[in-house]
This record gives sequence, C-alpha cells and structure tokens, in this order.
Amino acid sequence: MRAGFRGVPAVLAGVLLLGACGTEEGSGARAASDAAATPCPSSGSVSEPAGQASGTPSVLPIPSAGGAEDTEVRITGLYAWASDSGCRPGFSADFEVTNSSDEAATYTVTLGFRSGSGGALADAEQVVEAVGAGKTVKASVVAGDGGEVTGVSVVQVRSVPVAEASTASGPCPESGVHVYVDKGDAAMGLRAVGLHLANCGEEPFEVNGYPQIEVLDEDHDRVDGVRVLQGTAEISTGLGDDTPQALTLRPGEAAQATLAWRNTTEFGEAVNAPYARVRVRPGADPVMVIPELDLGTTGRLGVGSWEKDDTYRAP
Repeated sequence: MRAGFRGVPAVLAGVLLLGACGTEEGSGARAASDAAATPCPSSGSVSEPAGQASGTPSVLPIPSAGGAEDTEVRITGLYAWASDSGCRPGFSADFEVTNSSDEAATYTVTLGFRSGSGGALADAEQVVEAVGAGKTVKASVVAGDGGEVTGVSVVQVRSVPVAEASTASGPCPESGVHVYVDKGDAAMGLRAVGLHLANCGEEPFEVNGYPQIEVLDEDHDRVDGVRVLQGTAEISTGLGDDTPQALTLRPGEAAQATLAWRNTTEFGEAVNAPYARVRVRPGADPVMVIPELDLGTTGRLGVGSWEKDDTYRAP
C-alpha cells in the first residue's frame, strides 16, 4: 500500500519518488516511456525474479531486525529494480509502521540503503500519515540507483500526534494556517532553522512578536533546563533583525521566524530534543514540528520574531 505523502520543503536525503508502475497517463510510445522512467514501489508480495514481467524486481534478503524495527517500524521487503523490470532502475523497501500509542500519529521514517561493505549509499525519508492507535500500516520507499544495495536499516523514526501534525500544503487546517519548519543551515556549530507560517484560509491572520516554543524530547515530554530566548542575538548577531512587529497576513501570504542554537558540548549532559511544540500566537492551537534540536550543553534556544516572507508562493 502506498503511504500518503505531504509536500514539505527538502524532506529527502537521497532520491525518493513514489509511483505506481503502469499508471494510465497516456498511450503508445509515451506510455511506454513514462513506465520506463517511473519508479515502482514494491507490492510486498513480489517473489519472481526480475525480467519475467514488467514491474517485477529482484528480491533481496532482508537484514536482521534490530533497534527501532522491533518496536515501531519493521522492514518487510528489499528489492532491486533492473533496467528490464519496466521501472526506473533503483532499489526499494517495504516496511510496516505500528502505532502502539493511544492516539493517532503521523510518522516520518528514514531508511538507509547500504552496500555490501556496510557503507551508506542513500537515505530515503517517507511520511506515513494518520496511523491509528494500535494500528499497523504498510508503506514503501524507493531510492535511486546509486550502486549495489545489499541491506537496508531503519535510520530514524519520528512521530507526532495527528491533532498537532504540521503541514506545508494540502487541505487547510481549521486554524487557517500551515505551520512547518525547513531543514535549516548548520555551520561551525551554529544551527538555524526556519519556522514558517502560511495563511491558507479566507480571512486575514494576525501575528505579533514571537512564536511560543516548547522543547520536547523523543517521548514528547517537555525538556527541563533549556532557556527559550526571545530573539536570536544571544546566539548569533548575524541572523537578522529581531525587532518584533505586528503583521497581518492576507490569504496566500506568509511569515517566518528563526530558531537558532549552538551545539557546543562542554561539561554536562548534551541535550538532543527532536521536537518543538509551537503556538504561532497566544491561545493558538499547538503544532508539533521536528527541528532536531541538538543543543549540546548550551541550554539555550533563540526564537526570532515573525517577519513577512515575501518569497512565499502559495501552492
């Protein structure tokens, strides 16, 4: 089963494309060309060797399960797609996500394809939306041809409650705004991630000053001992103007704020907090984002004020 997948900026580390082999997009030469250029996700029940039928891959041995695979994500299939398979050459993996919590959650799963020597060839990230409490959902991920793949493993699993899931596009939430983070920049220990707010509703949306941020650990519990600062000047003076201002976003307009920190590690225990709970203004519904806050032992997160994003173009 193909997992649903949200459009979020820069969510791929490697080539990740999902599609059904044989999708009806045309006829004759065009259809044949499209089929040959389209990756084909595994069906989970493929057992015949490559070349016998269009869209049939070679089945590769599944590596021994371990780590995250024993609890939330289990890899169920690994396949190689040759040039004569009817699909774009590459590799794919089937996996299952099991939600053992008591509320529906959206998962972001990163699988790593490995070579025979154990080296990394490509990591591929897939979002699996709205997995019900106690439910198991099947999904597939496809990576481009980058060498001989002999194994795949779970690199990272992140989950957020459906009620707090961030969105960058698609149906407009009841709040009337999309809220999400980008992949950010990192240089010499300085981290900066953009927090984005886009008005997808039909009415103007007002923000003033700073978003409210709560730092959360892997279990979605609040992390104590981290100072959330209004402004980024104490983190770095080169991150722009932090002057708070009132903004009115018309439908289709957007704003952004910067989350900044340093991952310096000295004495004490380093803090790695994957999640942040965001309220774009006081009283707003919370949205959980995944900025991967590797705060080191600094204990500080700078939060910039909202600024108009004139580069935003509504999907």
